[in-house]
Amino acid sequence: MRYVEIEVPTRSREEILDITAKVEGALEELGLEEGFAVLFCPHTTAALTVNEAADPDVRHDVNAAMRALVPGIRFRHMEGNSPAHFRSALLGPTLVLPVEGGRLSLGTWQGVYFCEFDGPRHRRVRVYPLASGC
Repeated sequence: MRYVEIEVPTRSREEILDITAKVEGALEELGLEEGFAVLFCPHTTAALTVNEAADPDVRHDVNAAMRALVPGIRFRHMEGNSPAHFRSALLGPTLVLPVEGGRLSLGTWQGVYFCEFDGPRHRRVRVYPLASGC
C-alpha cells in the first residue's frame, strides 16, 4: 500500500504539534486531489487529533486536561510511561480527513495535531490516500 511518511521530532515529554502543513505536503506528494486522507500514528504513546489551530493556548489546555484525566499514578506497567499509553488510547492513532482540491477540507479554525505523551522522541505519521469513487 502506498503512503507518505511524515517525520515528527518531539522535544518535550508532553507536546502537541501542529502537523497540518506536513500533512498537506504529503497530499501533494501523493497527488491526492479529491477523496480522503487516512493518517496513522504507529506509536503507542502518541496520538492524533483535530482541534483549534488559531490559538496556541489550545495545545497547552489539551495537555493540561490530559494530565488531569490521566495523572501520573502508579500503573502495573513497569516502564514508567503508563499514563502516556492511556492518553494515547483516549485520542487514538488514526484520523480520516476529507481532501478537496488537493488540500485538507478542515473547518476555519481547525488544524491537525500530533500529540506526544512520552517524549522527546523521533516520531512518524503515515498518510495514506483514499481516492473518491463518487
